[in-house]
Amino acid sequence: MTNGHEHWQRNLAVCMLGSFTTIVGMTVVLPFLPLYVAQLGVQGHAAIVQWSGVAFGATFLSAALVAPLWGRLADRYGRKLMLIRASLGMTIATVLIGMAQDVWQLVALRLLTGLLGGYASGSMALVAAQTPTERSGWALGMLSSAIMAGNLAGPLLGGGLPAVIGIRSTFFASAALIGLAFVGTSLLIREVQRRPKPPGVRTASAVVLVATDHRAVVAMLATGVLLMVANMSIEPIITVYVAELSSDPGSVTMIAGIVMSATALGAIVSASRLGRLADRVGHPKIIVGCMAIASALLLPQAFVSEPWQLVVLRFLMGLSLGGLLPCLASVIRHNVPEGAVGRFLGYSTSAQYAGQVVGPLVGGFVGGHIGMAAVFLGTAVLMGLGALLNYQSFLNHRTA
Repeated sequence: MTNGHEHWQRNLAVCMLGSFTTIVGMTVVLPFLPLYVAQLGVQGHAAIVQWSGVAFGATFLSAALVAPLWGRLADRYGRKLMLIRASLGMTIATVLIGMAQDVWQLVALRLLTGLLGGYASGSMALVAAQTPTERSGWALGMLSSAIMAGNLAGPLLGGGLPAVIGIRSTFFASAALIGLAFVGTSLLIREVQRRPKPPGVRTASAVVLVATDHRAVVAMLATGVLLMVANMSIEPIITVYVAELSSDPGSVTMIAGIVMSATALGAIVSASRLGRLADRVGHPKIIVGCMAIASALLLPQAFVSEPWQLVVLRFLMGLSLGGLLPCLASVIRHNVPEGAVGRFLGYSTSAQYAGQVVGPLVGGFVGGHIGMAAVFLGTAVLMGLGALLNYQSFLNHRTA
């Protein structure tokens, strides 16, 4: 009899490569999106910035809305099928974006990308379900590192490719990269077929009502929001903040890019290591510790006097945040029935996307009306409250 874990290492490798390529394909647009908006006929600095923001946020908005649906379908029809759907859908949508003729088509196609996407979150569900329990933290940490690496490499490629091959050709190259994920997923992933539901069991939701640890799931959803708010709240203010710290106006953009990359780099370094540690000591302990450390590291960021200090602190914060995503997925996996893992990981993905939308909005508002130091201080308080929430939900009641 199979236990469903025979192919977990190969599945992990394919999911890591597929998540990396799809994330690169989604984020490569960031550096030149305003240029593409202008190329599509939008005139005026304010209008270009506004439409760029709409086009950028459209993907996250639509992805947040449909993530639970794709998770539910993955539980019912298979997670590999959802990965094939996501990679193929994103390939087609990216080709169409490269063929857009006006800004309305761009926004609509960015919405379509979010609706059809979800490869990385689907990979989390497949790896969580197919990996032996005692190795899940490490495996999800490795997958998280690949996702962070994609977030790091995408903007770097987007900064250089358009000058070499042109903006539209960059979209076509991105589509080809995502197409590799489609081919690899179709040919190489092996998912153990689920047994049909026995008579008398209506839906996974009926089981969830009895078997789910609701306290754990709610804590993980809230933690996912806080994680992304903490990570993204600095984005709208970082260039202005660096300009205040730097004595060389010509280096502001470069330093801002380094600051933005520092957190992702720290997360890449720490994700698998913290995941392995979580397998030994318990995922809730790592979550509480990481959030408490991140909260402490946010405080001095409000009072730095040199750009290099901000870079170092953001890197250290990335080291602490890197352990959170794999631990969130592991806790959800261990606290919901097998038939509902994909659905609840979909809810978790939606919560994280919500944080990616709320973080920049709140950070920009607070930074503009109260002060940039208030962004760091307020986020530190939120992360501290998150650590306390998780302590009350887990460690004060039970050990992992």
